Parts: sequence; structure tokens; C-alpha cells
Amino acid sequence: MENIKTDVLVVGAGPAGSVTARYAAAKGVSVTIIERRSDIGVPVRCGEFMPSNEEIEAMFPLAGDIDDLFEMPRDLMVRETEAIRLIDPKMRRTEIPFTGYTTDRDRFDKHLAALAEKEGASLIRDCAFIRIKDGVAETSAGDIEYKVIVGADGPGSRVSRSLGLPRPEQPYPAVTAQAAGDFDPVVTMFFGGIAPGAYGWIIPKSGQANVGVGFSPKFADGDIGGYFENFAKKHDLDIITQIRGKYVPSKGPVRRTFTDNGMTVGDAAGHVISVNGGGIPLAMIAGRICGSVAADNVTDGRPLSDYQAEWSAAMLKQLRIAARGKMMADIFAFGSDRRTNMCMRLLGKRRLSNLIRCKRIFP
Repeated sequence: MENIKTDVLVVGAGPAGSVTARYAAAKGVSVTIIERRSDIGVPVRCGEFMPSNEEIEAMFPLAGDIDDLFEMPRDLMVRETEAIRLIDPKMRRTEIPFTGYTTDRDRFDKHLAALAEKEGASLIRDCAFIRIKDGVAETSAGDIEYKVIVGADGPGSRVSRSLGLPRPEQPYPAVTAQAAGDFDPVVTMFFGGIAPGAYGWIIPKSGQANVGVGFSPKFADGDIGGYFENFAKKHDLDIITQIRGKYVPSKGPVRRTFTDNGMTVGDAAGHVISVNGGGIPLAMIAGRICGSVAADNVTDGRPLSDYQAEWSAAMLKQLRIAARGKMMADIFAFGSDRRTNMCMRLLGKRRLSNLIRCKRIFP
């Protein structure tokens, strides 16, 4: 590849990166996305659940036009869900109405990348970011000159490190796979009964479900693969795909997401709901802001600090509430099944519902 010059360089073609590229390109600047994988969205490493537009708007009322951002082809809505079911170590259920749908994350990511390309962004696959040297991005396919660089390259972001920006602290491991079978149209989350500080999920799809386990390493003394195996055996799950793993930010957003000519977004910025690991809607909300600010910076010198101010206005309060909820769970609920049982019973349905929706659980 010959050396490239571009106005905006986006590293990573997940939801955060593709949405950033789409909204930057829509403003007429040149945009290049680089993706280290050859096949976007593969392998799938998440629960593949999306809240409905109504739920997203209720959680993030200052996020702007939700319907435009989250408009999806019908075939990407694989299975609609109507509730979230929380199960404690004694198998007691708390069912909370909550609408959403499951998707095929590989097709979902490809769709978002295609929207960015439709707006004029260029996509380069099999291209890994290495570092920034003398204001130029060194990649596995050659150097790329840019005016603004955006790191959408996950919690271990190399772009963050090159820019001197903080990366998410204490990301926790999670693994996921597909299980065959017919499942209720309910997202089911299991707390306890797996390992101290661990949780599991069963998220229904068409004729199968996305199932997985995540845990806080400081509470558990085993390995994530073993916990997943025990979880699958306990719930008689017929695993039909390879188990895939990732790290999930758990302490809320990083304190700074911009420099003079760079920004981070999505998992790289800690844009993840700490209490449940949900990050796709946040990545897309922040990505739209990031792309717009990046383009304005190129065309009229708009400061990139506006990006942090705008995403903070849209979702910082909710992310901080979720991070505090996760911290309180670490202190009081995790460590033993007895404590998990007690805390879930004390919280009750109303407070657990608030916790899921990033609302305060206590006055």
C-alpha cells in the first residue's frame, strides 16, 4: 500500500469506529477506516443484544435523534425480547419488562461499515495500527498521514497509548458462544452460582441463544473457560460454536478522551455500562458525536474538547451511576453466593430495574 493522506483516520471498524467514520464522511471530509481483521465483525465476542429505541431514549434522553442513529434493517433484528430476567444463586427470578432485540453481530458490524462507505469513507482491512511517529500513523500496511485520528480499537487501545490518553482500568474477561435450542423471548442473567464475582447470560436468538460468562478476577480463583464449562453444564446448554473471549471495561469512562488531534471512542474510552457490559448503543451515540466533531475540526478548527463535552452531556451521568453500582456490587454483593442472594433480595424489583437502566438505586 502506498502512503495515504486522509483528513480523519479511524482505527477499528466496530460500531464505534464505523459510526464515527459515517458521520465524519457525511460532512464532506476524507475518512479512512483501518481494521486489523480481514472479516469485519468476526469472530463474534459479545452478547449481541440491543435495547429497543424506546429503552435507549429513556436511558439517554439527551443523546439526540435516536431513531436516525439506530435505524436497522428488519433482518438484523433476529429475535425480539420483552424482558430481562435476573436470577440469584438460589434460582429466584426477578423479571423486569425491558424491550429489545438480538442481532447477528457480524452482520450488524458489516452493515454499519457499509453505511460509512456509502457516505464516502474508505475501508482498509488486514491493516493493524502500530504506533504514531512524528504525527504519522504507522500501520502494518504502510504509513498514513492524518489531521485527526480516532481510536476505536478496544479497551487495550494502541491509539490511546500513542496519544498519551488513559485506557480503561481493570477490564474483566468474558467469553461467549452459541447454544442450540428454543428459548423464552427474555434476556436471562444469572448472578452467583458460577464463581464468586461471576455472572452468566442466556440471550435468545432464532433457534439458538448467545450464552456467556464474565467475572471479576479479584474474586475468583479459577479460569474463565472452566466457569463457562460449568455454567453450560449446569443449564444443560448444547454449545454449537467455538468459545470466544474478550475484555470488558468495568470502571466507567476514562477521564480524558481527546488530545489536540486525536480522540478515543467506544470500549477504548470506557463507554460501557459497568453493571451489565452493554456497550453497542453507547459506542454509537459517542461515535456520532466523535465523527461530527472530527469533521468540524478539519474544516473550521473546532476544538476536539467539544467531543468530550458533548458525549459527557449525553451519557456521563448514567455511566457514573452504573460504575458506582458495579463498585457497590463488588463491595457488598460479590464474594459469596450468600451475599449475592441477600443483596438481590434487599434491592428488590424496583431498585434492580433502576440498576439496569442506569438510574440511582438509592436517594
